[in-house]
Amino acid sequence: MTANAEDISKPATIASVHAENARPPRKKPAREPVVLSWSGGKDSTMAAYHLLASQKYEIRSLLTTVTEEYDRISMHGVRRDLLEQQAESLGIPLHKIMIPKDCTNEIYEARMREAMSHFKAQGIAKIAFGDLFLQDVKQYRDERLAQAGMTGLYPIWMRDTEELVRTFIGLGFKALLACVDTQAIDASFAGREIDHELLRDLPESADPCGEYGEYHSFVYAGPIFKKAIACRAGDRVMRGERFNYCDIVAL
Repeated sequence: MTANAEDISKPATIASVHAENARPPRKKPAREPVVLSWSGGKDSTMAAYHLLASQKYEIRSLLTTVTEEYDRISMHGVRRDLLEQQAESLGIPLHKIMIPKDCTNEIYEARMREAMSHFKAQGIAKIAFGDLFLQDVKQYRDERLAQAGMTGLYPIWMRDTEELVRTFIGLGFKALLACVDTQAIDASFAGREIDHELLRDLPESADPCGEYGEYHSFVYAGPIFKKAIACRAGDRVMRGERFNYCDIVAL
């Protein structure tokens, strides 16, 4: 009986030794909260893709300017309800900055300062952008952020633009061209899908990602979205003598 008792006690003793020497579970480092400047288009989507895959950052909010009179994303001309569907599908809160049409730089900067103060008060010190290589744009952003005590984050900065758009397509993202600059590419590109055929048809003078403003896009599906946004290319309309817009409508 004594031997049996000793035998029974040994596993417990060994287990207790292992428990004493076991390392505590490693805590994952907290991700730094950031805000993402969100246009709803391809480049901000790729910036989101990299941030979401990162072990370093957490996107706390999307930040989008919406033109009050049109109730659409500024510059891109995409309806607000589609923007809100994007944010819902991403599972990320959306912060809208409302600006008037023909917005002056003073009004734009004042409303951006309000937004930055709002996020700074929440302990967020970085705003991420989908900029690629325009140094003057980056410098402008960095200067305004510095005035607010914040810094910029550029997840896709200096990526080769042809490689980036082909990666976008290869990952399974889906997007429509919402607006084209007819001084850079033909008006008929408005409403087209971003795919390899589109890349073949773009003139050599155009940047594959439209970084010079050749086109703006609306992303409606892809690996970071919980579900695709049901939509289609609607009517095309010229605004002024330069920009051809495609009215993307929800189904």
